[in-house]
Amino acid sequence: MFKHAKGLKALGKKIQKLRKQKRLSQEELADMVRISRVHMGYIEQGLRSPSLKVLTKISKVLGVDISELFR
Repeated sequence: MFKHAKGLKALGKKIQKLRKQKRLSQEELADMVRISRVHMGYIEQGLRSPSLKVLTKISKVLGVDISELFR
């Protein structure tokens, strides 16, 4: 697996973990970020690379600094 793919999977897992800690469904988070639930699912699975704009929105909704998504 390419390093980029591993990084996307790790990012997706982190977003999913933080989302669950906030007790948000995937659909709720997607609505708050203004993307489709399917696209959010692809991000969490590491199948799609989110834009910086989407990452910024996700971090704001989850109440974390954007850098936290990469730890």
